[in-house]
Amino acid sequence: MAYTLYEEQTAKRLKRWERELLKPHGVFERASKSLSTRINRLIPERVHDALTASVRGIVKTSLFTAEYIPKQEPLRRISLADRDTQAEALLSRYKKIAAAEGAGTGAGGILLGLVDFPVLIGIKVKFLFELAHVYGYSTRDYRERLFVLYVFQLAFSSPEKQRRLLEVIREWPARREALPKGEAGADAIDWRQLQQEYRDTIDFRKMLQLLPGIGAVIGAWANYGLLEELGQVGMHAYRMRWLQDRA
Repeated sequence: MAYTLYEEQTAKRLKRWERELLKPHGVFERASKSLSTRINRLIPERVHDALTASVRGIVKTSLFTAEYIPKQEPLRRISLADRDTQAEALLSRYKKIAAAEGAGTGAGGILLGLVDFPVLIGIKVKFLFELAHVYGYSTRDYRERLFVLYVFQLAFSSPEKQRRLLEVIREWPARREALPKGEAGADAIDWRQLQQEYRDTIDFRKMLQLLPGIGAVIGAWANYGLLEELGQVGMHAYRMRWLQDRA
């Protein structure tokens, strides 16, 4: 089936986004990653284990319970342009929610700042669940919830990992059909790598949130920016799938 003009323009934007996503990082990003790697080596193993268990628990709860599944049914029979408009409005709303949450916990000092980490993950996952429904994919199917996790990782991973994840996104229709039933599909996920990549990506901004006097401002700024990054990756991933299904 032939694409509309808007869909053709979207396909071109997707190609530009892929090139931008996969281009080598600059000196600052490489230095930041190197520093994070050294810090990770200094952290005691039991702390890594606790963080891994925490992230795994939060994400698996979202994947295999009904807690984050939107009440509204996935949108049907509307154009990609209309879906994009609704997705932008959804992202705007969630950026405000995340900023307000970051400001509140940032103003509360170190203890509330640490609480912000799992809360922010929950906000991000809920946003992606609703985004899936905007583009017509029901998160009542656990395979769609697993796709949400791959999108989440794509937004917050190193360039090397992003290349592999982008391939998963591109090939999702075939991968989805090959997945086993039930929770077994999550067994292949490297949970420790997921928590380290996620933490390394957001560490600098979120650690500034713990500084006295400026925590509220930094918390709002960090969370707003992190939702913007996730939103752009999520919208591109679902546009890619929508165009694949449309072809």
